Amino acid sequence: MTPRVYIVDDDEAIRDSLAWLLQSRGIESVAYASASAFLDACDATFAGCIVLDVRMEEMGGCELFERLLERACPLPVIFLTGHGDVPMAVSMLKNGAFDFVEKPCNNNELVDRVIAALQRDAARRQSAASTESLNLLLNELSTRERQVMERILAGKPNKVIAVELHLSMRTVEVHRSSLFTKMKVRTAVELAQTLAALSGKPVI
Repeated sequence: MTPRVYIVDDDEAIRDSLAWLLQSRGIESVAYASASAFLDACDATFAGCIVLDVRMEEMGGCELFERLLERACPLPVIFLTGHGDVPMAVSMLKNGAFDFVEKPCNNNELVDRVIAALQRDAARRQSAASTESLNLLLNELSTRERQVMERILAGKPNKVIAVELHLSMRTVEVHRSSLFTKMKVRTAVELAQTLAALSGKPVI
């Protein structure tokens, strides 16, 4: 789904003004008049960020945020708060909200925070896609190729790998070559870098 800003506010005037502001900066948005309306629509395909009013009838922004946390919704959330709601918003920041902007807000400040939130979500989705791609490559490896990979990542030469796996040197070389081809790398260093860059440590 195209990344967009999901505006959740029960004040129609605010929804319209936010949508106009974002559109003027080339940012696509969708507005919802209530927290329940957004919950009904939101699914795993949503990409972008949420701009959420703290105080709304029926269900407030904090309760909606807690519902989203229960769903493990990864979208960054920016709270719109009145002066008296700042402590509440700070509490939500501690629970993982992206930021809060106090009303009446500076238009440029709000758009800047929205852009930062969109960038964070884009980075998350890119990382998730890379991890999924890596897992697909790893799933192509045979059990023997995985055993060889573990030992390559441990820095062991072919001769030692052959002894440990009770294989001939030639067989280890064949598995090594096949492993590199499937993982789309040319060297052991590239293999280690590919895995470490995505997971923080080698994935085996």
